[in-house]
Amino acid sequence: MNLANTANDKPAVETIYFAGGCLWGVEEFVKYLPGVESTEAGRANGASQTTNSEYDGYAECVKINFNPNSVDLTQLIEYCFEIIDPYSLNKQGADTGLKYRTGIYSELNQHLTIAKTYIAGRADADKIVVEVLPLTNYVKSDAEHQQRLSRFPNDYCHIPKALLHKYKKG
Repeated sequence: MNLANTANDKPAVETIYFAGGCLWGVEEFVKYLPGVESTEAGRANGASQTTNSEYDGYAECVKINFNPNSVDLTQLIEYCFEIIDPYSLNKQGADTGLKYRTGIYSELNQHLTIAKTYIAGRADADKIVVEVLPLTNYVKSDAEHQQRLSRFPNDYCHIPKALLHKYKKG
């Protein structure tokens, strides 16, 4: 008898939100990571339930649905740290402003604890400015921003192309 979710198994899919500058590159990078089931471009932790042209304090982010039986959350965070400058406040590459801040957001306290533990365990922890906060608001980006670099591979991206597809198979 095969039960889908026994007491020792983790849920089949968990969700975390990662902000790392312009969401186009973050989504393109993350979708190839081991254990990632799906991605969605969006905005996190703004001041309202909708966004306007200035994003109302939102951070550009990627909603990451991952299989915790295939990838450990600490490993997923470590992968994401490959594409950001964790010391840069409100700036990644040429993108500047509050909407380009780095952050890890979740509705689960255990995810936030894991992220804080990962950062605290780094030798450079005192220099890191990555937010680790509960998810308070999330707005899905419009279709134009979903999988943008897959559709328009020559669009601007702050992540070097060699790194952008580091984990792409085939």
